[in-house]
Amino acid sequence: MRADSEASSGATPKAASARALVIGPYLTQGGTARARDPAARLAEAVGLAQAIELDVAGELAIALGEVRPATYLGKGKVEEIAAIVEAKEIALVSMDCQLSPVQQRNLEKAWNAKVIDRTGLILEIFGQRARTKEGALQVELAHLAYQKSRLVRSWIHLERQRGGFGFLGGPGETQIETDRRLIEERMRRIEHDLDKVKRTRALHRKTRREVPYPVVALVGYTNAGKSTLFNRLTRAEVLAQDMLFATLDPTLRQIKLPHGARILLSDTVGFISDLPTMLVSAFRATLEEVTLADVVLHIRDVSHEDWEAQAKDVEAILDELGLKGQAEGRILEVWNKIDALDPERLSALSLAARGIDPQRRPILVSALTGQGLDELLARIEARLAAGRVRFELDLEAADGAGLAWLHAHTEVLEREALPQGGVHLVVRVDPERSDGLARRFPQAEVVNESGRRRRRAAS
Repeated sequence: MRADSEASSGATPKAASARALVIGPYLTQGGTARARDPAARLAEAVGLAQAIELDVAGELAIALGEVRPATYLGKGKVEEIAAIVEAKEIALVSMDCQLSPVQQRNLEKAWNAKVIDRTGLILEIFGQRARTKEGALQVELAHLAYQKSRLVRSWIHLERQRGGFGFLGGPGETQIETDRRLIEERMRRIEHDLDKVKRTRALHRKTRREVPYPVVALVGYTNAGKSTLFNRLTRAEVLAQDMLFATLDPTLRQIKLPHGARILLSDTVGFISDLPTMLVSAFRATLEEVTLADVVLHIRDVSHEDWEAQAKDVEAILDELGLKGQAEGRILEVWNKIDALDPERLSALSLAARGIDPQRRPILVSALTGQGLDELLARIEARLAAGRVRFELDLEAADGAGLAWLHAHTEVLEREALPQGGVHLVVRVDPERSDGLARRFPQAEVVNESGRRRRRAAS
């Protein structure tokens, strides 16, 4: 019975000993709201299996006319795959779809092998990749929610008492009641711990808001090149590999823009189509970094054949987070991996980008070679400058403390030495900090973007 319990949890066998068969059962009509290329979907499913080092011994795409309630696939296909599983000594079959508990159980019986669906596989990857305590808690919460929905099919005889997670059920308590109670208790403890993490994050954000460092968040489909771009801009060493979900825990680093302003760049977990709902919910605290960012860079892999569908998947998750509708103006599209394009394709994309409205125009870059990154930084700077207040002021030569304060708390756009020994400055600051600057430097004047003085700052 322990084996049945483990089968229900979604945990895979040790990768080194698991020969896997990846099956992509894709509906031919009315299957999904977003049409995607079956070959690309199957390749992604294989990539997910390889991301946890499964030995993929075969892959199979199946065109489905309808889903069968008992086994998802038709009877003939189930028997055909059973022969493949036996011939190739397959230990695990990965189904690139969402299986019900009954379907998963019936397929395991028919094939005499472990069966895992897309949700279970993604949960397994996240469980292996979480490095921080917060990430581990978030993954465990999502995994428990997944297990809870599958308890009903784990037991042949629900009246039998057993130890649930190492504990004995009380008198008269069924197995399923015991396990469900233990899972719910553990979920409550994790949610309590995550609430503490959320409060800590809020304090960190409050501290960051006291320093004029805007936050720029990277989002995008998994393997779109976010971590490579992050490393290129920050000179960090975040894991960046040609692998789905190479990084999971968020990372922040400080970088300097062309005019000297400093920003915090945030690398986040990659998105994927059909991302399990419980994962989005569990990682909501982490993804708040995205919703609260001043600028969001949507990184897109233009070398991927399914890049348009990938973009729609990312936009759907941003919409679910409540970001897309309320903050359309904060999102900048970055078309990455142009180094992987042939000249004709690159020319076509460049022409298409130039035809888009300047405010929404994407930036073409290669995170690998650095091409286009100067333009990207300039666009980030311009987007952050929108709504910021420009000041013009003179400082005496002896006012070194004032000059240091301006460099630490504002964006210094221009600096010119005066004949009498002082310095003339043009600076830019967030509106909420303009009053503080005016109080400290009453001689400062607000100027418009053309440099014309409008009024005295202290008036």
